[in-house]
Amino acid sequence: EDRWTRDDESKEPEVFQTVSEGLKKLYKTKLLPLEESYKFHEFHSPALEDADFDNKPMVLLVGQYSTGKTSFIRYLLEQDFPGMRIGPEPTTDSFIAVMHGDTEGVIPGNALVVDPKKPFRKLNAFGNAFLNRFVCAQLPNPVLESISVIDTPGILSGEKQRISRGYDFAAVLEWFAERVDRIILLFDAHKLDISDEFSEVIKALKNHEDKIRVVLNKADQIETQQLMRVYGALMWSLGKIVNTPEVIRVYIGSFWSHPLLIPDNRKLFEAEEQDLFKDIQSLPRNAALRKLNDLIKRARLAKVHAYIISSLKKEMPAVFGKENKKKELIGSLGDIYKRIEREHQISPGDFPNLKKMQDQLQAQDLNKFQPLKPKLLEAVDDMLANDIASLMVLVRQEETQRPNAVVKGGAFDGTLDGPFGHGYGEGAGEGIDEAEWVVARDKPAYDEIFYTLSPVNGKVTGANAKKEMVKSKLPNTVLGKIWKLADIDKDGMLDDEEFALANHLIKVKLEGHELPSELPAHLVPPSKRKIPE
Repeated sequence: EDRWTRDDESKEPEVFQTVSEGLKKLYKTKLLPLEESYKFHEFHSPALEDADFDNKPMVLLVGQYSTGKTSFIRYLLEQDFPGMRIGPEPTTDSFIAVMHGDTEGVIPGNALVVDPKKPFRKLNAFGNAFLNRFVCAQLPNPVLESISVIDTPGILSGEKQRISRGYDFAAVLEWFAERVDRIILLFDAHKLDISDEFSEVIKALKNHEDKIRVVLNKADQIETQQLMRVYGALMWSLGKIVNTPEVIRVYIGSFWSHPLLIPDNRKLFEAEEQDLFKDIQSLPRNAALRKLNDLIKRARLAKVHAYIISSLKKEMPAVFGKENKKKELIGSLGDIYKRIEREHQISPGDFPNLKKMQDQLQAQDLNKFQPLKPKLLEAVDDMLANDIASLMVLVRQEETQRPNAVVKGGAFDGTLDGPFGHGYGEGAGEGIDEAEWVVARDKPAYDEIFYTLSPVNGKVTGANAKKEMVKSKLPNTVLGKIWKLADIDKDGMLDDEEFALANHLIKVKLEGHELPSELPAHLVPPSKRKIPE
């Protein structure tokens, strides 16, 4: 099957046509044998399926009840989806996968987990109590052509619901977290309390911090000063639960189509919404990279797991005293971790949770474990060292071939163009749809300054203009850019119109707007506009 002989060390990395085909093949040929040998699927996470690699990017929404998760989906899609229920008391008590389909309808969990085209087959393992609480809502919607959204049951505060669920909620979320591209945690700005279960859930998302974004919803229901306090409190609480060096990005806003209660922060909400939309829109473009990344994470865990299992096997006696030895080994698992850490130079963050691992080992027969098989580990190392690098090149190629792979439709189209686009008619865009030259309004004031700068033949020199422009205290890099935009005929001097324009652009910048990279048509002084042929 392979033109290189097996013992030849200089194996070429495999050549693949597409990233997802490459990932599937690498997983099946190099990583899966290691997983199967050391019972990885019983301990950590079921085997990956083809659908996991072919799937559209997924967004997982997690939050306490009535933080507006379902309304948020409705807001993105601008359409109701089948099976959707919205209300103050816990309404969504199911996992709902909102996906694209040609006709509207709801597919129950039991049917979903036998469909090979959907990435949900392995959810079977969570049992009937879960499957009765899992549905797929299908509908034709342009947003869903490029992403799928998973709505999750609202998390309650207090103890009682943990017991009543009948399935391991955190484990299901962890399963989804491994396979989705973005995890959005929703909080309610006007009643921010993080229940114990929610903290547990966020902790279960450990190792996926890079996928987490936070939405502070319903922020229009409180005054600015209160909003700042809530934002601070949220960052503080999250900092204690999620241990990442980077600060998690929080988007503040009101994500539903109702009027703002307190409209003071409208501008802020608009900017935040644009940023969040951009983040979600980039998912299809980064999907291949995300899958690659997740496979690397998985491979690292599988390696550590193999070392742990084979170490335990090595310590087990062949004949007598098995039970006692098992107890002793499980008790000293922490020391075994430390030894593996030293012997194989593995960082402590790569190890599975100690307590959980000890619990799982109780039910296992350690004698049935496999000893260390260097060949299997070499295959995974080779995958990480060589194949992944060549796939990385392919990822970049695919990204450049599909530069326009962004999410379209629904709320994503509402603000693209036209007067409600973000920043329309503000800053350098001011006066865009007026007949008069917008700079003319303040030109008399600018003219007064202009004539104090001793113009020659109706123009002031660069040196004289500079003296005036630096009074704005803007840095030279910015003033240099303004000069380039304002000196339209590029003669190194400014006439009265160009000088007025320069001052107008200074004002734009001082008011906190960005400068355009090229001068927009409506800012060109009337006398410098080219007469159409």
